[in-house]
Amino acid sequence: MKYVLAPLAEFTDAPFRLICTEAGADMTYTEMVSAAALFHGHGPTRHLMETMPGEAPVACQIFGAKEDEIAFAAREASKLRVQDGVSPRFCAIDLNAGCPMPRIVRSGAGACLVADPERVYRLLRAMVENTGLPVTLKTRLGPHTGDNRIFELVDAAERAGAKGITVHARYTSQMHGGPTHLDVLAEVVRRTKLPVTGNGGIQTVADARAMEQTGVVAVMVARTALRDPSIFARLKGLEGGEISGPEWARRHLEHLLVFRRMLAEKYPEDHVPCEDGYVGIKMHTHLFRYFRGLPGASALRARLSSIRTLAEVREIFGA
Repeated sequence: MKYVLAPLAEFTDAPFRLICTEAGADMTYTEMVSAAALFHGHGPTRHLMETMPGEAPVACQIFGAKEDEIAFAAREASKLRVQDGVSPRFCAIDLNAGCPMPRIVRSGAGACLVADPERVYRLLRAMVENTGLPVTLKTRLGPHTGDNRIFELVDAAERAGAKGITVHARYTSQMHGGPTHLDVLAEVVRRTKLPVTGNGGIQTVADARAMEQTGVVAVMVARTALRDPSIFARLKGLEGGEISGPEWARRHLEHLLVFRRMLAEKYPEDHVPCEDGYVGIKMHTHLFRYFRGLPGASALRARLSSIRTLAEVREIFGA
């Protein structure tokens, strides 16, 4: 069984993916990359597609609603190479047809596509025709309970030539909460020859084991990994994989600094914040989460909210 880090907007950047690789993740995904932004030449969007040495296999996840933009994004992702300049940077290119966030849905992408399997087919086909990498789909069961579209979506993926599908076993109306419908997920596995990755509601090892019983080939972990990357070590039974929150924070800080330097060197024309600014931004995205539940965590979080410099962060972390 493989354990995969889910794509999470504003979270699954290269430093965090590397943290999860170190924790035991078998595969990770980029943040959601806007096909429209790439198509129209938005430089910083390319930052989302950068990787770091040592990462597990990374899939590039794209969102969009227009075939020409999706095709362009697939071509661009396919061109990228890892540090050796030869190997493809990504192991797959994934179409997001499940994100329920309003700004994504308003653009006609993400979970908006759940109700339109034929458009999903056209978008996937455009991707398949413009890359030699495997194309996959990530989606949900349907718009709401009682309106299952998942079997039509699976059919669309099969017809388009997709090589796999990830199913968030919830409906769009549930957003990120409520029960996961493992019975429907199991039926999806039975009715398709595509490898199916299960997603949704994985907070404990027991949750993962229950999802594994559906017959999926991989289990995807999302928000639980944000506060505890060691979930991957527990899922795989890795000895020595349980690392404390403060130690994860220190490691993450060092990865952030390396990545910021990479971006500044590679994209001199783009605005990349200075070290103080970059760490300050990421502090509020990531680093404070590692201290949740620890003694004095509330006071520490209050202190972290007022920091302005890298030196202050290092003092707090003992780094």
